[in-house]
Amino acid sequence: MASVHNYKRFENNVVLKIGAGIAACAKAVGSVFHAIGQFLIRRYTLVFVPHSEKKVYNFHVSVLSVTCFFLVLTAMIGAFFWYGASYRSAKDALTNSDARLKDTQANIDQIRDEVEYLFKEVRNFQPVLSNTLNALGVDVPGTSGRTARASAGDLAAVFDVRESPANSLREVDYLRQISEFISSAVTPIKEVATVIGSQGEVLSEIPSIWPVQGGIGHISLLFGQQINPFTGQYYIHRGIDISTFRQGDPVIATADGQVVFVGFERDGFGNNVVIRHSHGFFTRYAHLLSFQVKNGQKVQQGEVIGYIGNTGLSTGPHLHYEVHIGSDVVSPYNYLNLRPRMASRPR
Repeated sequence: MASVHNYKRFENNVVLKIGAGIAACAKAVGSVFHAIGQFLIRRYTLVFVPHSEKKVYNFHVSVLSVTCFFLVLTAMIGAFFWYGASYRSAKDALTNSDARLKDTQANIDQIRDEVEYLFKEVRNFQPVLSNTLNALGVDVPGTSGRTARASAGDLAAVFDVRESPANSLREVDYLRQISEFISSAVTPIKEVATVIGSQGEVLSEIPSIWPVQGGIGHISLLFGQQINPFTGQYYIHRGIDISTFRQGDPVIATADGQVVFVGFERDGFGNNVVIRHSHGFFTRYAHLLSFQVKNGQKVQQGEVIGYIGNTGLSTGPHLHYEVHIGSDVVSPYNYLNLRPRMASRPR
């Protein structure tokens, strides 16, 4: 029991000491605040004494009012500098935005100029395309009305020029019209490709290219009435002679076909090849140095069939080239380079 009473006594002493400590701290804090309050409410008198006999001015101020004045003054000065810094930052941001806006405006102006130029070029291209398609017999959808207006000098004949919707850029409408034109031109252009492809097939079936590979050589003797170099008498030259001043240059088939003769004639064509083509055409290649084909072989246009030589009745290395239609001999000159001439002829 004695130990319990001792513990209770010790506990009460501790509580009393803690309470006394807290009270002492509170009293000290209260004293501090009281001293601060007394200091703040302490009043001072400012006396302004003029050097003349005028009235003396007395100003009564307290420490609290002076402290509040300086706090307000400090806050105002701080706010002034803060707003000044904010203003400079906003001004710099506006300056940068204005510079970027000017650059953007310059880019937009350039884009608008390019759109204007593109629209004018497409306007110029449209009638050219229409004329080309008409020349090839390809129908141009929706151009009949515009063609009629074009003859009357109406600019709307090229494009259906219309007012742009409200709040819409004119250039946007230009781009829309260009897109519509390109979309409408896709199908006719595909038909043009088909027509050109079919023409290419026809040109490959008739003698339409130069018979010496690479387009080299020159015509040394024309088709028709000529003087025979061996007899000195006039005779009908049934083909043309092409010379490169040397032997061995490749001779090519001038059209697709089938070889119907490969042989040698001592007093005539020497080594020569005859090819049968479509549409009744035959071609002969004479005075060859050697052959590259055989009887019955099918050849394609541009394929090497032999080499320029000086065999048979010849005065020097050259190619004698003939074109026959059925049983008639025609001038090969009318068919030389027919393919490139067809490709370059204006339509």
